[in-house]
Amino acid sequence: MVDFSKAKDLYELQKKARAIQKELKQTEIEAKSNDGWVTVVFNGEQHLIDVDIADEALTVENKSQLEKDLKNAISQAISRAQAYAAEQMKEIAGNLNIPGM
Repeated sequence: MVDFSKAKDLYELQKKARAIQKELKQTEIEAKSNDGWVTVVFNGEQHLIDVDIADEALTVENKSQLEKDLKNAISQAISRAQAYAAEQMKEIAGNLNIPGM
């Protein structure tokens, strides 16, 4: 005998996962450096969408600070994107009874 309720549950989980994936792709997460020189935008899938560098940062003297700002803003945005994605996936993981989720 085929258990159609399990197949239906799996279909519903797949449907929810596709909806979450679409939402992650459309969600923008922004991070700025402390001095405001660098702004980066990632989507919820952790893909880089935009980088903005202030004109005053574009000097040879500011190179080292600009590099630090880029690293920090990118790290911050990726961490936020990961946290957001994990939060969105909690419901699906809970339905699958995955430990630690």
